Amino acid sequence: MQKYDIAAYIWPAYTGDEPRTRIFWPEGYGEWQTVKSMKPMFQGHEWPRKPLWGYVNEADPFVMEMEIEAAASHGVNVFIYDWYWYDNRPFLEQCLNNGYLKARNNHKVKFYLMWANHTATSIWDKRTAEMNYPIWNGEVNFEQFQTVVKRTIQNYFPHPSYYKIDGKPVYMIYDFYNLIVGLGGIDNARRALEYFREETVKAGFPGLELQVALRSSHKLNTTGIDPVYEGDAVTAVNALGFDSATHYQYVHMVPSMANDYLKILEDVKKEQAFVAKSFTMPYYPHVSVGWDSNPRYNIFRGNICKNNTPENVEIAFRQAKEYVDTHKELKAPLITVNSWNEWTETSYLQPDDIYGYGYLEAIKKVFVDEE
Repeated sequence: MQKYDIAAYIWPAYTGDEPRTRIFWPEGYGEWQTVKSMKPMFQGHEWPRKPLWGYVNEADPFVMEMEIEAAASHGVNVFIYDWYWYDNRPFLEQCLNNGYLKARNNHKVKFYLMWANHTATSIWDKRTAEMNYPIWNGEVNFEQFQTVVKRTIQNYFPHPSYYKIDGKPVYMIYDFYNLIVGLGGIDNARRALEYFREETVKAGFPGLELQVALRSSHKLNTTGIDPVYEGDAVTAVNALGFDSATHYQYVHMVPSMANDYLKILEDVKKEQAFVAKSFTMPYYPHVSVGWDSNPRYNIFRGNICKNNTPENVEIAFRQAKEYVDTHKELKAPLITVNSWNEWTETSYLQPDDIYGYGYLEAIKKVFVDEE
């Protein structure tokens, strides 16, 4: 049995099953439209890239059966699904519901949810990305929060493959700022999270493992969310009472992604030291494969990670493994990864025409072959 839990985020936009995706990608097969149309922006730009599996519909259970087999055989044994709630209804939920949950082999890779409660903007639509105007607000009031909680507990927590720590379902919240603003301040947000815990226990679970996706030192901001915690994001996050923390992307951790990958790993270590010193909850280490969000834009924006070869990303996985091994306060051997399929941010494990299965092989070497 594999010793470590390698949890890769899934961006559920590579499907045409959700009608509202046509707001951003009118051709009807999700953000593959952006991937497929990308042209190089300068000489030496490593785009366009092509998925070796093709422009597949990840809401198709047969597609997900193939992807689950590939993940499990290479050491990726957890998927973290980005989950959205806009305009008081779910968005992009079909990828999970119709793809993974209907796959006959979903017992081989567990899953949990990260509520991506950020505001949706026109950045997803290449025609309007530079304007970056809001489409749907990610904030919710307590009544809407209750609806999200009930839907989550009823539809997902009981599934035998839902990822748990000490029997408690793990649930991550992406944007603590939006959570606090929508619920009306730190105290109200803390009470809302307690309500979530209570409802989870009522449903028969021993508790709830609430996780927060951090923005580290130089990225943290609480301006305007609560006068008591103005400018003190660390205290604000600690006050919410999360059980654990991780990151979503290196771009949220380091001063710049326009750097050599090995230099970025040095910055990551500094940020992990800051987190360990500043936050009250245990921290699960994170690995990002790379960064280049230019496919989403018509104008070159720079900020491209360099030298993120599979060999160098393997070093990042070894660094994360060492962190888990040396931090005994961790309740699970969990490492989060960006990502399974964030193609338009150029940070994905799925095989492509540049490195093939290289990133997956790096995980397999560190967490399967050598264990």
